Parts: sequence; structure tokens; C-alpha cells
Amino acid sequence: MNLKDYMEHVGRTARAASRQVAMASTAAKNAALEAIAEEIRNGRDALLEANRRDVDQAKADGLDAAMIDRLTLTEKGVESMAEGLEQVAALPDPVGEITDLKLRPSGIQVGKMRVPLGVVGIIYEARPNVTADAAALCLKSGNAAILRGGREALASNQAIAACVREGLASAGLPESAVQVLETTDRDAVGHLVAMPQFVDVIVPRGGKGLIERVSREARVPVIKHLDGICHVYIDSDADIAKAIRIADNAKTQRYGTCNTMETLLIDETIAARVLPKLAKIYLAKGVELRGCEKSRALVPKMKAVSEQDWSTEYLAPILSVRLVEGIDAAISHIAQYGSQHTDAIVTENYTKALRFLREVDSSSVMVNASTRFADGFEYGLGAEIGISTDKFHARGPVGLEGLTSQKWIVLGNGEIRS
Repeated sequence: MNLKDYMEHVGRTARAASRQVAMASTAAKNAALEAIAEEIRNGRDALLEANRRDVDQAKADGLDAAMIDRLTLTEKGVESMAEGLEQVAALPDPVGEITDLKLRPSGIQVGKMRVPLGVVGIIYEARPNVTADAAALCLKSGNAAILRGGREALASNQAIAACVREGLASAGLPESAVQVLETTDRDAVGHLVAMPQFVDVIVPRGGKGLIERVSREARVPVIKHLDGICHVYIDSDADIAKAIRIADNAKTQRYGTCNTMETLLIDETIAARVLPKLAKIYLAKGVELRGCEKSRALVPKMKAVSEQDWSTEYLAPILSVRLVEGIDAAISHIAQYGSQHTDAIVTENYTKALRFLREVDSSSVMVNASTRFADGFEYGLGAEIGISTDKFHARGPVGLEGLTSQKWIVLGNGEIRS
């Protein structure tokens, strides 16, 4: 079977399976998730052996240490996968929920019902645990899934896929409800994103290059974010101690995540009281600071910032710093250079806080909190499939509800339109 035929076969079987999963009871879906968790625990040794082969090959291929770290599974990692499946099983089932039911003058009742999207294609790199996470979220939300992992994790992903198939079958659900592509051919991505007859939405999880390619080639809707250029603005009415704690955490709690602060904005009237203290913390932690002229006057060790820096997602211990003339300048900077991911203001001024919430056009906007909270688990979603900076369908962390849609329903008792 050539690649085109293979991908069409995968798509066709996923479409058929999606209809069965959409009708599945909550009990059946939960039983499948719990069975998959049990299969993963029972197959721990086989999973770790498959992962060892992937890691050995990755090292032979010269992959960098960060990629190998993301690729590597441990006994604890296997247990975390199993626990993740059980946690999703414990979440409320969004499918079939009826909301906004209203009685109309005509006598009919009009409301909305939450329904699955259908077939979700997910493209990701390196992390084998995404295979289990994605399978769990798609299954619980009543969707079929086509998963395309990176070639560096092929053996690991196929071993996890075997556990998923066993769990689905034991719960009486079609094994094709979750399919992990068996090919490493990069052209498979091109086919997957161009099959609207079989695939309803694509979720790319990976580097900017992958997401740009998917966005460019896709003929189906894409849930994605390209960059996480996140800002923290310290206002003139900020609590100094609070501002330092938030700005420190937003940058240094983890460097390689999409919700990590990349640019710090400070009102110039308060900068002398804040920036030197923050710079001392950052420099002690090995963070390279790149600042505007006014920033460098306060912190001489700071390097000069470039125009490109304002638009750069470092994903590293590097931070851009700018002193601004108040909230208008801060909002203007974010509008020009931000990526509509996550931005925060630190202020004790209620009016300014509301302005920031209204006027900053990002998927998550925060007051007096670290940008690192932009996460499905922290938002109470239980788990997430990714972050969306798009404005239609899903925005921000995408959990179970983000993998569903709503349709209008009408309940009548013989009413006719006059």
C-alpha cells in the first residue's frame, strides 16, 4: 500500500470509528481509559525497552540533550501516563450536556447540546507521553484520533498504541478510534492535513517550523499557537514585593515553556525601585538580560536589546527588558510585539487592571499573577491538548470542552410556524 492509500485507509477507518465513539456511553469511555492505564502498567517493561531503542538511536543520530530528555521514559514516567489516563476518566463528560434551554413565545424550547468534533489529527514530536494523553482526551470527548508522533519516538509510540488498542477492545470500542501512524515519512503530515473528508481538526504540537508548515498546508481547521512571546508589565501602582515575586517566577520557574515571560515591561517611574532588585535575582540565576537604554542606565551589566529581541521567543534564560511611559505604552508594545498568548499586569490600581484585561488581546490576560499559570491543569481543565491563540472555536488552554462543539437543539410539542 502506497502512502496516499495508507493515509486514506487510516482516515476512512477513523471516520467510521468516530461515529461509534460519539455514541459511546460515559461508562464505556471510562472503562476504556482505565483498561488502557492497566495495559500500560502491565506493559511497563516492554514500553521501557521500546523507549531504550528510541533513545539509543536518537543518541546515534546526534540529537541534542534537550530532545533526548523529552524522549526518555522512566518507570515514573510510565506510571504518570497511567495516572493521567485515570485522571481523564475521572473528569466530567462534556458530551451530551444541554445548556441555555429557553422557552420561546411560539412554545418551542431552544438550547444547545455539546457534541464531539469528529476526527482529531494530532501531530507532535519527541514526547511519547503525548500519545497516551492525546488518546485519553480525544476518547473522553467522544472523538476518534489520528496521532502522528516524531520518527525519534516511533518504537515508544507503537508500544503505547498497542496498549491503547487492547484497552479499547476490552471496553467494546473500536480499536481504530485511536490510530498511531506507523510511518515516519514526513509526507504523511501533508496527507493528514489535507483530508477534510476524513479529518475535522488538526492540532500541531511541536516547534514553530512544524506549526507553520501545518498552518500553510492544512485544508482543515487548525488549533495552534506559533509563539509564546509573553509579557509582564509592572505598573506604577504595583506592590513592589509582589511584582518582584511574580516577575521572577514568570521567567525562571521554567525556561522552555510557551507561557514563560520573554519580555519585562516596567513603568519608568517605578523602575529604579524594581529593576535593580530583579536584575540581581536574574543574574544570580544565570539569566542574560537585554535592555533598552533606560534599563541599561539602571543595570550596566545588561546587554543592549535589538529590535528582533522584542519579537523573539527565547525558550532560554534570556530576558528582554523595556521601561515604558505608563500603561498606554505597555499595551501598545504588547499589541505590536506580542503573540496573543499570555500577558500579565502587576498593579494595585483597579481601573488600570480592568483596562489591561479589556484592551490586551491575548488568549490569557492576568492581573497580579505569573504567566506560568496559563495551563490547562492550573485552569481546572484537568488536562489539555495544547494552547490556542486563535480566536475561533478554542482559545487558550484546550481541554475536553475545546475538543467538542455545540449544536442547536429544539424541543417541541407539535408547534408549527405561522
